[in-house]
Amino acid sequence: MPAQTGDTTRRIRPNDHTSTTSNAVSPATEADTADAPLLNDTVVPVDDDPDERTAAEASPEAAASATAPGEASEASRGELQGEPREGQLQGESTERKRGMFSALGNRNYRYFFIGQVVSNSGTWVQRIAQDWLVLSITGSAFAVGVTTAMQFLPMLLFGLFGGVLADRFPKRQLLIATQATMGLLAAGLAVLTLTGHVQVWHIYLFAFALGLVTVVDNPTRQTFVSEMVGKKDLGNAVSLNAANFQTARLIGPAIAGALMAAVGAGYAFAVNAFSFGAVILGLLAMRGAELHRTPRLPREKGQLRAGLHYVAGRPDLIWPIVLVGFVGTFGFNFATILSAFAYSVFHVGPGLYGLLNTAMAIGSLAGALLAARRSRPRLRLLVGVGLAFGILESVSALSPDYWSFAALLTLVGLFGVTLNTAANSLIQLRTDPAMRGRVMSLFMMVFAGGTPLGAPLVGWITEQYGPRVGLLVCGLVSAAAAAVIGVVLARIGNLRLRLDLHRGPEHQLLAFVPRQRGELDVATVA
Repeated sequence: MPAQTGDTTRRIRPNDHTSTTSNAVSPATEADTADAPLLNDTVVPVDDDPDERTAAEASPEAAASATAPGEASEASRGELQGEPREGQLQGESTERKRGMFSALGNRNYRYFFIGQVVSNSGTWVQRIAQDWLVLSITGSAFAVGVTTAMQFLPMLLFGLFGGVLADRFPKRQLLIATQATMGLLAAGLAVLTLTGHVQVWHIYLFAFALGLVTVVDNPTRQTFVSEMVGKKDLGNAVSLNAANFQTARLIGPAIAGALMAAVGAGYAFAVNAFSFGAVILGLLAMRGAELHRTPRLPREKGQLRAGLHYVAGRPDLIWPIVLVGFVGTFGFNFATILSAFAYSVFHVGPGLYGLLNTAMAIGSLAGALLAARRSRPRLRLLVGVGLAFGILESVSALSPDYWSFAALLTLVGLFGVTLNTAANSLIQLRTDPAMRGRVMSLFMMVFAGGTPLGAPLVGWITEQYGPRVGLLVCGLVSAAAAAVIGVVLARIGNLRLRLDLHRGPEHQLLAFVPRQRGELDVATVA
C-alpha cells in the first residue's frame, strides 16, 4: 500500500485536461512511464528526480517515511546537496557514466547524426550571411534584431500547437516534410539575393516563414531522438546533438565568411538549401522496425490544455523552463550582439566576425562533449551553470580588445551549451513519452520564443547605448534569473546555501544543506 500523507498529489490524465487530487502517494517513476501507453491515470509527485524516487520505493521503510506538508523529501534534499544515496559509498558518483559516443552505436541515430552535421553547417552558413546582409543593407543593429525576432516570433505565437502535431503524427514523415520546406525557403532567398532583387522586407518575410516551419520541426526533431535511441541513451544523444550543432557552428561561419568574401551572400543561402538533402536522405535510409515508436496521440479536444496542466503539476519541469526562458530571451542574443561588436566596436570585416562565432562554438563543443558523459543532469547544475554563464557574459562586455573578447566568448559558449543541454535532457527524461512533444514545444517556445521579445529590445539598447551596454544587460539579467531561481528551488526543498571557508577535501565551498528553524538562506562557516 502506498504511504498516506497530508500532502496532495495531482492526477493528470494525458488525454484529458481535468485533474483531481488524492491523498494517496503513488509516484510514477521513469521506468513506469518510459514504455507505458498512458491509457491510465498518471500520478505526478511534486519532487525532483524519478530515479531518486525509484530507490525510495524499493523499500517499505522508505515508503512509510513520507514527508509532511511543507517539508522537503530526503531525495529532494539529497539531489540538491549531492549526498550519496543509501548503499552508495561517500564520493561515489550518483551518475552512471556512459561512453561519450554510446548513442552512435544505434544505426538509425548514426544516419540522423551525419545528416544533421551537414544541415546544421548549412544553417550556420545562412545565419551568418543573413545577419551580415541585413547589417550591410541597413547599417542598423536594430534591423538585425528585427530579423531574428521575425524568425522566432512564430515559436512564441504557435509553439504549443507544434508539440500537439509532434505527438499526433509519425515523426519521421513529419521531419521529411519540414526539412524539404526549409530547403525550398533557403533556395528562394538565394534566388532573390543572386539576382540583386533582395530587400530587407524580403529577408523579414523569409525569416518569418522559416519560423513557421520550425514550430513543427523543433519539437518533432527533439522528441524523435527518443524514438531512435530509446531511454537508455537519450541523455547521451541529446548531448551529442548539441555537439553536432556546435561542430557545425565551427564549420558554418568559416564557410560563410569565405563565401561572402569571395562571391557574396546569395551563394551562402544556396549552400544551405542543398544541405537539407543530407537530412532527408538519412531519414529515408532508417530502418523503421528499429525505432522505439511512441503510441500516437488520437485527435481529441483539450490536448494542448492537458499538456499545460501536466507541466503545472511538475515543479521539476517548471523551474528549468523558466530559467532557460530568461536566458533565451536575454542571454542568447548573440546574432544581434556579435555583429554589432564586429562592426562598431572592433571594426573588423566578415572574416573576423565569423571567427567570433567560431570561438564561441569551440567552447560550446567542449561543453557538449563533457555533457555527453553525464547521464542525468541535476537541478543544482542548471542553477550553477546559469549563474556562471551570466557572469561571464557580463565580464566579456568589458573586454578591452578583439582577442580577449573572443577568448571570453569561448567560456560563454561552454557554459551556455551546458545549460541548454542539461535542461533539455532533464526535461525529456522526466517527461512522460506521450506528453513529450507538448512539453518540449513549451520548452522551445519559452527558450526560442522569447527571442522576439528580447532581440529588438537588446538591439535597441545596443543601438542607443552601444554593444558593450547591450551585452552587459544580457549577462546581468541571466545571472540574476539564475540566482533568484536557485533561491526558489532551495525554499521548495527547505534548504539553505552553506558557504564553508575551511580548507580540506571534507569541506565544500558551496553546498545545499537542510534548513534549521530560523536560519537564513545563506550561512557562512569560517
